[in-house]
Amino acid sequence: MKTGGRLDAAIEILTDIETNHRPVSEALKDWGTKHRFAGSGDRAAIGNLVYDSLRKRSSIGWRMGAESPRALVLGTYVWTWGQGLAGLDAALAEPHAPAALSDDERTRLGTDDGLADAPDPVRGDYPAWLETAFLRVFGDDAAAEGAALATRAPVDLRANALKSTRDKALKALEETGAVAGRLSPVAIRVPVPGGPGRAPHIESEPAYLKGHVEIQDEGSQIAALVAAAFGGSQILDLCAGGGGKTLALAAAFENKGQIYAYDDDKRRMKDIFDRLKRSGVHDVQVRTPGKTDVLADLAGRMDLVLVDSPCTGTGTWRRRPDAKWRLTEAALEARMAEQDAVLDEAVRFVRPGGRLVYVTCSVLADENEDRIADFLIRHPDFTLIEPLAGLAKTDPATAAALARFVRRNERVAPVLRLSPATAGTDGFFVAVLEAAA
Repeated sequence: MKTGGRLDAAIEILTDIETNHRPVSEALKDWGTKHRFAGSGDRAAIGNLVYDSLRKRSSIGWRMGAESPRALVLGTYVWTWGQGLAGLDAALAEPHAPAALSDDERTRLGTDDGLADAPDPVRGDYPAWLETAFLRVFGDDAAAEGAALATRAPVDLRANALKSTRDKALKALEETGAVAGRLSPVAIRVPVPGGPGRAPHIESEPAYLKGHVEIQDEGSQIAALVAAAFGGSQILDLCAGGGGKTLALAAAFENKGQIYAYDDDKRRMKDIFDRLKRSGVHDVQVRTPGKTDVLADLAGRMDLVLVDSPCTGTGTWRRRPDAKWRLTEAALEARMAEQDAVLDEAVRFVRPGGRLVYVTCSVLADENEDRIADFLIRHPDFTLIEPLAGLAKTDPATAAALARFVRRNERVAPVLRLSPATAGTDGFFVAVLEAAA
């Protein structure tokens, strides 16, 4: 396919998503099934156009005067992909391309400073109803933080210490352009090309297939490192899902002790057994929900309970840009209720003097600081402690590098907050609570 045909296909897919309220992945898959002549390069380029259009939907829509699929794709190609009007004109002259530009489109696409007077939610490409929430967390940096969440995310990997080292993994992944991560001592980052370029297919790499590396955002790795650094021989990952942090904990503990992995939705755990096997993990016991309380025997025994809480996922918008435009106030309220419930559930497993680590991939204080503040009112026998206290003992260099991400305010302090703009990771929040002895 030529570029013009790719532009037209992206418009068609965005129209399908908008009209039928479909997930992006589903719409892209169906389009590919119906257009089998499209090669892998075509599908990658079209997917990139669709995702980039959604990442910057608000700012492109502002500049184009419309958020129609056509306006978004044309704006993405000219501005985000940097092809300019000349490049777009050449693409529109090709067979199967969208219609030629109108005078208004040409004028708008030729304007370089179309966001000078735009409000923060437009410049930051986040929903306008979240403006107060973003200002509360980021202040004057709200637009910049939102804009960072509207970029493409790199592919982050964790070197699996049970089978390899980061240096060996980097050598094995040399052809992918992999480099060492900035903050986590086991992080590897594979840059993602811009425009129509395809990211390397890591799941096909021998290093991945042999379990030497796992796909995991560096922010998620840091959350697991912070938790593991507090030690303990009995650990419960209460919202384990696919097992990303369970695997990271097992590697950090070098297969010593006992980790229990649980999730109240067994469907989210469908990949965990294969991942455990591939990674060489032996100290994890998976427990799936059933008719009885499968965690009853763990009550009051855990040195560490990790709550990787369900959340809105605002910190992962780089990877799931369609999710930010589907997010509603009702959905946020529902997540907050779930977070309170899972925190209260976690309490029954923490031994006296044990620790509870609360993690979200959200940047909203509603799901983070507010939940911890309310938890401490309900459970005054818990105390919020320095999140890097354990890491400062086990890995002082990493703790020192992370110190600038510790946040303090008059209501809840101290906590760890990461974001694409500040840390180059997904948005993550970490709070460490200690039970009275």
